[in-house]
Amino acid sequence: MYTIGQVSEMFQLPISTLRYYDKEGLFPGLTRISGVRKFGENELERLRVIECLKQSGVEIKDIKQFMQWCEQGESTYLLRHDFFMHQKKVMEAEIEQMQKTLSMIRYKCWYYEQAMKDGSENHILEMLPDQLPQEIQALYDHARGK
Repeated sequence: MYTIGQVSEMFQLPISTLRYYDKEGLFPGLTRISGVRKFGENELERLRVIECLKQSGVEIKDIKQFMQWCEQGESTYLLRHDFFMHQKKVMEAEIEQMQKTLSMIRYKCWYYEQAMKDGSENHILEMLPDQLPQEIQALYDHARGK
């Protein structure tokens, strides 16, 4: 069993956040000893899921709904599965957008390194839009959604 302070340190979360989660009913089995919250392995696992969902952009009200489904048992497996399948698609789309952004950044790093080496952008501009070195062309195209 862990105190709220220990859990706060483990997860790098303010104690107030843990109290809020408790108030919202996200830890229904939380033990209290003389009024002091004691977190067990079940609460730690719930907190891992909560933090995962928060990091993926899920709002607390939806996390609360998910946790209620968990409490309802096996009859909600399909709901829970669909919930995570939806969030998986959201995250995959976000990752793809970030990959495009990273491609643009990598392309621009090459672009300015080359411009500094050449002393101007003229040579690069002559290669655009489809005569860049193969690896750089792939970055250029990916950043533009090709």
